[in-house]
Amino acid sequence: MAEVLSDRFASNEPWWIVVNPAGGNGAVSKSWPQLRKLLDACGYRYELAFTERREHAIELAIRGVEDGYRQVMAVGGDGTNNEVVNGLLQQRVVPPEHVHYALLPVGTGNDWVKTLGIPRDFRKWAPQIGQGLVRRVDVGLVHYTSGGEPRVRYFVNVAGMAYDAFVARYAESKRGMVSNKLLYLYLVMRCLFQYDLRKARVCMDGQTVEDHFYTINVGLGRYSGGGMQFVPHAEPDAGRFAVTLAGKMSKWAVIAATPYFYNGKVGRHPKVTTLTARELEVTAPAGQPPTLLEVDGEFLGETPVRFELLPQRLAVIVPRR
Repeated sequence: MAEVLSDRFASNEPWWIVVNPAGGNGAVSKSWPQLRKLLDACGYRYELAFTERREHAIELAIRGVEDGYRQVMAVGGDGTNNEVVNGLLQQRVVPPEHVHYALLPVGTGNDWVKTLGIPRDFRKWAPQIGQGLVRRVDVGLVHYTSGGEPRVRYFVNVAGMAYDAFVARYAESKRGMVSNKLLYLYLVMRCLFQYDLRKARVCMDGQTVEDHFYTINVGLGRYSGGGMQFVPHAEPDAGRFAVTLAGKMSKWAVIAATPYFYNGKVGRHPKVTTLTARELEVTAPAGQPPTLLEVDGEFLGETPVRFELLPQRLAVIVPRR
């Protein structure tokens, strides 16, 4: 499917800007004086809202739309991006695709912007936003379980299950040390020998696969974990999830396969299957423990998990070609 782009983005409306000072282990807070001067120099009119706790950005994004803003900007990394997107999708004032959304990436991973061609350097991207294009991208809605209760969450990049979620849960407890992709890769390897492989049942568009999976990835974006490509075949507006299933292999085989995580050729590994699906459900077979879940790098919960696709539900500002 071709990219869905509108005419050049041009608007004099004010922005509602959600800033996560803790983003990137404090990188946003350190960069904020420079970033604010840049926004002023670019001539943006805006009102600021600063996050104070986890998931506060969801509330702030909802408030901005309820207060009449139709241009919302987030300042932070992939976690901040996920929360603001959830706010835009949860609000009930206007259809979410009627709100123009921009992300100024200041974080540790900044994986989502790579797929969309958005500069990772906010000093390059901020002056371009006012002359960008609007790309309408798909959004995933995941139904999952946490603490025995059913919950839902929107995502726009990659959801990881099994080992990916195990690492995300561990990284969550070590937030102060995960400051770059090399440290994240270190965590991936450190957790490897602590992980017990679990059996799961995956149902995709009527097809069922049951196996001991090392990882189950469901993606709309291509990159995660600081540049890894578990779903290199993902397209943000294709109307289908990119799915990667990695089956049972030894821990040393996982280490040997590390180059496949980064070079976009993960589908060539003999234990890996790549495909696409419109709907996906993951459950634990009888007698098996639940499989863990993370989305956009944030640990959420466990199976049963169901993925639902919402086509072209988010209007994102991207650079002009």
